[in-house]
Amino acid sequence: MTQDLPDFTSGELVRLYRGGKASPVEVTRAVLRRIERLNPRYNAFCLIDPERALAAARQSEARWSRTEPLSDIDGVPATIKDLILTKDWPTLRGSLTVDRAQPWHEDAPATARLREAGAIIIGKTATPEFGWKGVCDSQLTGITRNPWKPDATSGGSSGGAAVAAAFRMGRLHVGTDGGGSIRIPAGFSGTFGIKPTFGQVPAYPLSPFGTVAHVGALTADVADAARMLMVLSRPDHRDWYALPNLQRDFCAGLNAGVAGLRIALSVTLGYVHVDPEIAKLVERAAQALAEAGAIIDLRDPGFPSPLDTFKAHWYTGAANLLRSISPEKRQYLDPGLSAIADAGARIPHMDYIAATNARAALGHHMSVFHTSYDVLLTPTLPIPAFEAGRIAPTGTDQSNWADWTPFNYPFNLTQQPAASIPCGFTASGLPVGLQIVAAKYRDDLVLRVARAYETLNPIKTPPIPA
Repeated sequence: MTQDLPDFTSGELVRLYRGGKASPVEVTRAVLRRIERLNPRYNAFCLIDPERALAAARQSEARWSRTEPLSDIDGVPATIKDLILTKDWPTLRGSLTVDRAQPWHEDAPATARLREAGAIIIGKTATPEFGWKGVCDSQLTGITRNPWKPDATSGGSSGGAAVAAAFRMGRLHVGTDGGGSIRIPAGFSGTFGIKPTFGQVPAYPLSPFGTVAHVGALTADVADAARMLMVLSRPDHRDWYALPNLQRDFCAGLNAGVAGLRIALSVTLGYVHVDPEIAKLVERAAQALAEAGAIIDLRDPGFPSPLDTFKAHWYTGAANLLRSISPEKRQYLDPGLSAIADAGARIPHMDYIAATNARAALGHHMSVFHTSYDVLLTPTLPIPAFEAGRIAPTGTDQSNWADWTPFNYPFNLTQQPAASIPCGFTASGLPVGLQIVAAKYRDDLVLRVARAYETLNPIKTPPIPA
């Protein structure tokens, strides 16, 4: 076998297991070896448990030997972002304020569904403190680095998951996205990431940042994400916000192509300054979809910047978070998180109500927009990855990551499905992401367009350092 086992997709691994040509134990050991080699440099993982992973792999191997797999991802290596509960492992949320020495006896819905499906959970991936910013560093775990250029940021807050996906340190990676936290690191790190419709993947407990926060997937290819979402979308009674269990098959129609789809291309949303190199690559990606049969219109969605509306939700969410942290522990918080929490605590009640009304108006606007267009294409980010360890590029405001993520948070406010897929590289070798947005509940269209583009421009793997 010339291809390394970690580089096989989940579908390919399952075919190998079914044919007796590889085993979950072999694959898990190979993934662990890759993590051992790469994690010291890139810091994707904050917890690795080889013993538990191999025990789960042996159980999966036994099921495959009896031809009794639990699902189409049985035996496939997976990871969980360290904001999401995992039984018997601490969930420290990137924070010095969380007590490691407490009972950890509950799985979040995403963790539970993966276990039930037989996925091999390798460990937990790094996050900034409580996932509050669009880069991935914390006082607890340090800096997570870009797989293409280690002195650049991976993006965040699901930066560990994105780097693990890029290097195939596992195939299925659970992330969260409250303002771009799946799509930002997918864009900067050159992998696929999807934020599903809010409630599509049950969440428990609810994020302290509220109903802008989604649970989703980061993977090395689109089909892996579709398989993963079929499992993650299964119901969980603990999530009061969860969508009805419709047992949707996200793999059905995945390869239907884009012929006849109505696609709007907006390189600036009408108000964003975009790096010309990025704009050119996004336009080239849209042209490729047009040549595949899509009907492409240059069309801004027609809303002004909702930054103030997002800040009202994000900052009050941070203030809500701090209510759960004792005064004596607050000295250990990331100063940036403390600052936005303090700002959130000062937002008057009626100003917050006005922001919820503005959010509803934006959601209505996009619902109407999607009666004319199946999907909207934009850049994932207006800039390439910048220096690791900073919250924003050198020479810009270092107090707010939302200033350089204008394409992301609008679609958390509207709760629409949105994904990032690589669409090329800058001259300096950094990945550029194409964002694909569809109407609420049309996650299938996001995946379908992403898959069509992936067939034209396969996702590249960063070189593994010697």
